[in-house]
Amino acid sequence: MSKRSVAEIAVIGGSGLYAMQELKGVREIKVKTPFGNPSDVLILGTISGIPALFLPRHGRKHAILPSEINNRANMWALKSLGVKTVISVSAVGSLRAELAPTHFVFPDQFKDETRGRVSTFFGDGIVGHVPLADPFCMALAKVMYKEAVKMGIKSHFGGTYVCMEGPGFSTKAESHYHRKMGYSIVGMTVATEAKLAREAGFHYAPVSLVTDYDCWKEGEEVDQSKVTATLKKNIENIRRLLVKAIPLAAKAGCHNGCAELIKTSVFTHKENFPPSLYKALKLIIG
Repeated sequence: MSKRSVAEIAVIGGSGLYAMQELKGVREIKVKTPFGNPSDVLILGTISGIPALFLPRHGRKHAILPSEINNRANMWALKSLGVKTVISVSAVGSLRAELAPTHFVFPDQFKDETRGRVSTFFGDGIVGHVPLADPFCMALAKVMYKEAVKMGIKSHFGGTYVCMEGPGFSTKAESHYHRKMGYSIVGMTVATEAKLAREAGFHYAPVSLVTDYDCWKEGEEVDQSKVTATLKKNIENIRRLLVKAIPLAAKAGCHNGCAELIKTSVFTHKENFPPSLYKALKLIIG
């Protein structure tokens, strides 16, 4: 199998997902990118006969802060190995009473409150603007949501993920403000990933695993021991879901035309591309 067609589906997530007993024929793939090193080596295996790549977002030692993640390298590496679909798994805090710890949320929007992160492949001589009105591939999200419900996992379809800078958790003022704005969940990673995934043409959908009520709910403030216990249950459930969802992901279809949007998003004429930059971006923009 050529390097370009290693796997069409990838999962970005944390500890436990790349050590699933259902993942067969596991091997590591190291990728060099024009944007530096990805978060870690990529883990390749098969689930129900379907090749899938796993990328630990914070590294296998969980040594990379949300603000330190080299998202450009991560996305370029996945693209170079033939990936078309990306399932993004992350822990979040809930901003609504009905979105309780251990529940799964499949958001359809995000609000980016990060500061200074690199969230585009463009710049330095090539200008591009991708549409983000509908930032996630909701056809993929719906497939996963339906499977989660069938499995008895308390799940919610839709809602807004507010992406904060971190690494500290919210103040009470921030938490109440986010609730007042009508946001559903709060995390530290999805917005940056989603912007680059859209430029890379991926069918990208997040699965948000609720671990706590942020700090707005009296008596339910973020507690590390509670979060750890909840996270363990969430990991068990997301592993179960991935076993079912990965074989179905390729058949999910797409309502947004995710893979085609980049074709009309580059504003700089090709004859004006800086040669070295175009070499780095050719994989992304064609």
